[in-house]
Amino acid sequence: MCNQPTQLPPGQMPVLRVMPMPADLNPSGDVFGGWIMAQVDIAGAVPAIKRARGRVATIAVNSFLFKQPVSVGDIVSFYAEIIKVGRSSITVDVAVYAERNPEHPIVVKVTEAVLTYVAVDKNGQKREIPPETNV
Repeated sequence: MCNQPTQLPPGQMPVLRVMPMPADLNPSGDVFGGWIMAQVDIAGAVPAIKRARGRVATIAVNSFLFKQPVSVGDIVSFYAEIIKVGRSSITVDVAVYAERNPEHPIVVKVTEAVLTYVAVDKNGQKREIPPETNV
């Protein structure tokens, strides 16, 4: 794992920004991977829900790569982009960046993941995704 500085994606707004707290740490002092995974799932669901125009359920974590640890005090930004829409499924790419060290700011890409969601109705049954609109 290299600690190469990068930049936040230009021209994009994060779907979620969070600062982990001490309760989110593992015994080694880094943020639990499960905490990051949960936030990635939430971030990926945001565009999926919007595109599906309703409820979705996570059906697959296609890939998940931890590139750098996350620490208390990091501002963690989650960028999510739909990369595929099927009949009832939506696949989302999520990129996660940490802004650290406020005195000498640095941005590091910490995680990348691809998740698939399925649109579901009020009873939790799979449903078709409606046609795209310009809303």
